[in-house]
Amino acid sequence: MYVEETRHFLETQRVLPNQKVLEVSSLSTSVSGIQDVLSRDIMKVAFFGRTSNGKSTVINAVLRNKILPSGLGHTTNCFLQVEGTDSSEAYLVSEENPNKRQPVESVASLANALTSGVERMGDAALVRIHWPKSMCSLLRDDVVLVDSPGIDVSANIDDWIDKHCLDADVFILVSNAESTLMRTEKAFFHKVSEKLSRPNIFVLNNRWDAIASEPENEDLVRKQHLDRNIAFLCDELQGGTVSREDAFNRVFFVSAKEVLQYRMSTMGPTESIPSFAEGFEQRLREFEEFERKFEECLSKTAVRTKFNEHTRSGRKIILQVKNILNNAYVLSDELMSEKQSTRRDLHARLLFTQQQMHAITNEIKDHLKSLVQQVEVKVCSALGEEIKRLSILVNDYGKSFNPDPVVLASYKKELHTHIEKGLGLNLRARLSDALSGCVENAQKDMCDRVLKVIGESQKYARTPFPFDFKPRNNFEIFYRLNCETLCSDFQEDLEFRFSLGLISLIKRFSHLRPFRRDPIPRPLPPPTGLSPVAPDGSLVTSTLTDNESLLLMMIERSAIIAPHTHNLGALALGGFMVKTIGWRVIAAIVGLYALLYAYERMTWNNWAKEKAFKKQYVIHATRKLKLIVDLTSSNCSHQVQQELTSTFARMCSYVDGLVKDMNSEISKLDQDIDELSESASSALELRNRSDALIAALDAFKEKYLGSTSPPNRSP
Repeated sequence: MYVEETRHFLETQRVLPNQKVLEVSSLSTSVSGIQDVLSRDIMKVAFFGRTSNGKSTVINAVLRNKILPSGLGHTTNCFLQVEGTDSSEAYLVSEENPNKRQPVESVASLANALTSGVERMGDAALVRIHWPKSMCSLLRDDVVLVDSPGIDVSANIDDWIDKHCLDADVFILVSNAESTLMRTEKAFFHKVSEKLSRPNIFVLNNRWDAIASEPENEDLVRKQHLDRNIAFLCDELQGGTVSREDAFNRVFFVSAKEVLQYRMSTMGPTESIPSFAEGFEQRLREFEEFERKFEECLSKTAVRTKFNEHTRSGRKIILQVKNILNNAYVLSDELMSEKQSTRRDLHARLLFTQQQMHAITNEIKDHLKSLVQQVEVKVCSALGEEIKRLSILVNDYGKSFNPDPVVLASYKKELHTHIEKGLGLNLRARLSDALSGCVENAQKDMCDRVLKVIGESQKYARTPFPFDFKPRNNFEIFYRLNCETLCSDFQEDLEFRFSLGLISLIKRFSHLRPFRRDPIPRPLPPPTGLSPVAPDGSLVTSTLTDNESLLLMMIERSAIIAPHTHNLGALALGGFMVKTIGWRVIAAIVGLYALLYAYERMTWNNWAKEKAFKKQYVIHATRKLKLIVDLTSSNCSHQVQQELTSTFARMCSYVDGLVKDMNSEISKLDQDIDELSESASSALELRNRSDALIAALDAFKEKYLGSTSPPNRSP
């Protein structure tokens, strides 16, 4: 349960790599194997060796009956497990048909490698032979004997070990006394010792009866085999299986064939003991000694070793799990500290960003307000200067002039367009560089300040800024004057007007004097020779003669009543001038006047009309344009303000998104910190439970296995 809880914890945590999960999963498999072994009520003995070493013959000798197939060459083809049954009849079941009982005699066809029938089993298959317990004392004690194929005829050694050896309590290596211990046999048990800590191994040097033909070399050969077998058990196998003193009780020199023949002959109705080679009694006693030591190992050493080794294995597993959990706790705590530090830094950066953006926003608002005012002043000044130069722009309009009303309407429309286009071009020439530079500098200043604020915080943004804070280089102000609508009420006057005509003079004179809506009648001039009196009572000396004063008075009065009394005024004025100046002077003046009139009348052509038209248009357009100077400058400043405000709004939008992403990152860090805190707590709790489990295993070992200090402690 402890290992499974650890595995489940490691699968849900995000600290340790998956390799640790797989490591704990393998430990879980090891625990399952220990549970399977400890849950068995039987003792399993496995016989291994090379082909034709007599493994099956040894088992038959122990069972005192020829049950398993044996003979020359490779005989046993699969694993044969002999176990006891309370029934009086023997039977066997195969791995393929576990519910089908078959006669024991069929083992010759199922497990004999000499059989070529389709019923022959594979080398890793298992045939279970149930032999009556009444016929063998070992079987009565719930011991099972497992025979195996030769370890030198199959490449499935690892599969054999995993399937049939991991739960074995005792291994019996049957070697051939006629040859030394082979590398194949050593390699097999090296693999066994890698997967099972300190397995119980007996070595039977079978066919020792062959030494009878060389009695003079018996001691030397025996010593050679004994030394090699003890070195293999004590030194070569991983960790050593037994001590050197106990190893002498694990190596025997026997002849299983002789023992089987002897025992089968004694079980008949009459004893007919066959003749055996010299030294049979010694070999028989050694086989019986092997059986006694073997049974003693099963009853005492094997049981104790079984629990002792699995206790050590369990302790090692717990220490491995504890080490993994300790790493998980340390890493969780370190990651939690790092994320807490990151969260503090991120939160401080978030507050700094918000505060700085608030301050920058207020400063930029004030800066924009000042900038907009400067733009408005510049546009107002530039437009005023262009209005003063309007006559030049109008005179540059070179389309042919025609006073015809239909043609003139088109002429005026195109003139409106020309004026608006020309004023726009002139204003752009005057202001574009200055205003664009002003806008770009303001945008760059905003970008620099915002970038300085957000700095490294951009790495928390989920999406990059769309325009990288680059200002627009194509910004342009549009000067919307709308001259066509503005000057739509322009009405030209192309009638001939003599420049020295009375009405023209009156109009010219009226332009020089302030216009009075209700003129006050002037008093009549004082009598001749008297000087007028000033408001302060002083005398005003007049520089005009009496005739001149009278003429001016008459002109003024005629100007007042000119529209109604034109003819009368002209007669009166003429009579007065004749009387005052004389006919000749008047005739000369009239002649000159007539010549001037004739000249002007003759020169009143399209060119003069165009000149008069443009002059009138300039006067009218100037007056109209002056009315929209403030409106136009305000419109231009509004465009600048809108451009800069839009740029800053996009920056603020990005910063708002960045702040949102930073808040999301803080929330994620909070979640990670909570998960790591929970992971660290769980790892610490599981790690601390290992001490209680180790203490329980140590108490079990001390109470039942008689050892207070478990050997081979894992670090």
